[in-house]
Amino acid sequence: MSECIVIADDLTGGNATGVLLKKMNYRAHTVLNLSAIDPIKLAECECVIYPTNSRGLDAQAAYDRVYEACETLASKDVRLYSHRIDSTLRGNLGSETDAMLDVLGEDYIAVCAPCFPATARIVCGGYMLVGGVPLHKTNIAFDPKTPVNISEVAELFRRQSRYGVVSVRLKELMAGKHHLADVINAHVEAGHRIICFDCISQEDLDLIADACIESGRNIVAVDPGVFTTTLARKLIVPRDKQVNSRILAVVGSVNPNARTQIEALWLAQITHRVMIETKKLLESETARQHEIDRVIEDVMSGCRQQQVTTIVSDGIYPENRLDFTLYMKKLQCSLDEVTAIINSAFAQITYEIFKQEPSFRAMYTSGGDITVAVCERFGTVGLRLRDEVLPLAAYGKILGGAFDGVHIITKGGSQGGPDAINLCITYLKEKLYI
Repeated sequence: MSECIVIADDLTGGNATGVLLKKMNYRAHTVLNLSAIDPIKLAECECVIYPTNSRGLDAQAAYDRVYEACETLASKDVRLYSHRIDSTLRGNLGSETDAMLDVLGEDYIAVCAPCFPATARIVCGGYMLVGGVPLHKTNIAFDPKTPVNISEVAELFRRQSRYGVVSVRLKELMAGKHHLADVINAHVEAGHRIICFDCISQEDLDLIADACIESGRNIVAVDPGVFTTTLARKLIVPRDKQVNSRILAVVGSVNPNARTQIEALWLAQITHRVMIETKKLLESETARQHEIDRVIEDVMSGCRQQQVTTIVSDGIYPENRLDFTLYMKKLQCSLDEVTAIINSAFAQITYEIFKQEPSFRAMYTSGGDITVAVCERFGTVGLRLRDEVLPLAAYGKILGGAFDGVHIITKGGSQGGPDAINLCITYLKEKLYI
């Protein structure tokens, strides 16, 4: 049976959410006729989207449609319920959310996180902004069927819902997921069943999702699709993730931006993480080989549990950074030669992983020297460049050598915003399943 049920207030919005889920390798079906649902067909997919086409109805009619749909689709197998709402908050937000809560029972709460970063829709200070403009000052205020004349998210729900509504602001998010989970539980204990969150970025949505899971509460996700997809990624393992294709992220850069980006990836996606003790790569040939072997063994023992494995230099943390002048004196060589030893070790580890585990079919490399060393060790003739993932991050396929056709994204360690590595890994996931 399906593990994710999305009840959408219109067809196009439901399909848009289904596409987001498909990008995460879930099988998603849009159902248009409840009475004609074939249980066998539903069993084939993880996610069912049902559009009620209720956005323009009166509140009671919208409630009835959503209630009937949720009652029909609810199952003990479902791990995530979602109420897909308009990205500009049009329609019967409150009455439709009430309907789902009424069907699912008192153990459920609704968490509204209507951020859609790709379309510049965010919530800050409780207010929705579209491209930096308060919602009520956009053309949505003049929509002929469902105008929205206020921008405060929680107030919209209060006007439409029978349940207690509360707004959680950005300052609460700054204290981390454990604090946020406590905030959720405190609001529920105070009698609130609809919790609206400030949210500006994908990192915020990941944090809110983690806090929801940490709280132990049963959640109905209320959003335009991105928050639902974020929760699904954390709660539901796609059936196709008897992983045929894995991704290795190799981060040798010690730029502070690289640390921010890799930690953002770790927060956003479940990964197998391996840290390289860089010091051991320079102590002696024996120590270097032992460290190479240790890392490879760690990857081999843990990679089958996750699609993504990260190998990261411990030098991303300042306390582990080395004074290369000491090693230049010890080894009687130049700075370039010292760093070449490190890069060569990273390349050897990468090569052995791809050699020993054929399911690795894609890699992300951060740092120009590391990328060059990996390509040389792979015997790569060149790269078939295909796309720009984001500025200064290039996607292509390895040309020639033993690993011809392997997907690769290369990026400088200092380039991109906090979510750059996460975006690159997500891009590779999509390419692996096309």
